[in-house]
Amino acid sequence: MDYFIMCIGNREGGDDSVGPYVAGKLSDKQHNNIFIIDCGTTPENYTSIIKKNRPKNLIIVDAVEMNLKPGDIRIVPKEKIGVMTISTHGIPISVLIRYLEQHVENIFFIGIQPKTMSGKLTDIVKNSADKLVEIIKNNNLCQIETL
Repeated sequence: MDYFIMCIGNREGGDDSVGPYVAGKLSDKQHNNIFIIDCGTTPENYTSIIKKNRPKNLIIVDAVEMNLKPGDIRIVPKEKIGVMTISTHGIPISVLIRYLEQHVENIFFIGIQPKTMSGKLTDIVKNSADKLVEIIKNNNLCQIETL
């Protein structure tokens, strides 16, 4: 497996549902080199899968308040995660990543700037999520700016 992808978010939380949306879009088609995990709001429940498979690359997708325009996509370096407001989860993303680093060579935390954290997924964030799906399918993570 080239990539494991952990998609995080609350399906009832407006743009916080972007992670599960991305998981659904990636799951629509078969990708031999991608393993998708829709973690919902409990990514810590899926760490044993990562630990067991020890993938070379792990992509984590989530809604992240980065003070950018809604829909903006960034790779968030781990040193910036502690100062970011991340959507609600059982454990902080920084703790999750520190744990997973013991079992994965490369971790890419991709944030999408939300517009709202209530209601339905907004069109602008949905469009960005669709772009991200294409970037992932085409193995073009280098197209994403770093925060």
